[in-house]
Amino acid sequence: MSEIMALKNVPVEELIRRYKELYGEDVAGTHRLYLWRKIAYKLQEHEQGSLSTKAKGRIKALIEEYDPINNKALRPDKPVSCMPVTAKDKRLPIPGTIITKAYKDAKYQVKVLEKGFEYDGKIFKTLSAIAKEITGAHWNGYLFFNL
Repeated sequence: MSEIMALKNVPVEELIRRYKELYGEDVAGTHRLYLWRKIAYKLQEHEQGSLSTKAKGRIKALIEEYDPINNKALRPDKPVSCMPVTAKDKRLPIPGTIITKAYKDAKYQVKVLEKGFEYDGKIFKTLSAIAKEITGAHWNGYLFFNL
């Protein structure tokens, strides 16, 4: 525990070095809190042991059953071609999910529907149409909403 707390005050370069030492690979980001948490987890795992295979399997099963954003099992493998992209596209969360986007000091929320999207009380067929409504310029909807 003291080793974990001591790492809170070391330079980011030291956290990156420690991460690589513990995980055996380079880290993609350099966010101090992220690195500290990942290192702390790994140190605790070394000291106390990791989750059992049974526990990991149960977590995976719960995610597959209840996680609406990551549950790709509810979506088909490919979107229907020649039709507007709808919530059935695997890149989108399941219907009912709210997609949030911060743009020019404002926060925008889009609700994923069974067929289309709801934004500002209106129904849209595509995310690109909503992006154009917000920005006034053509955007790829997936890029604009970071999906």
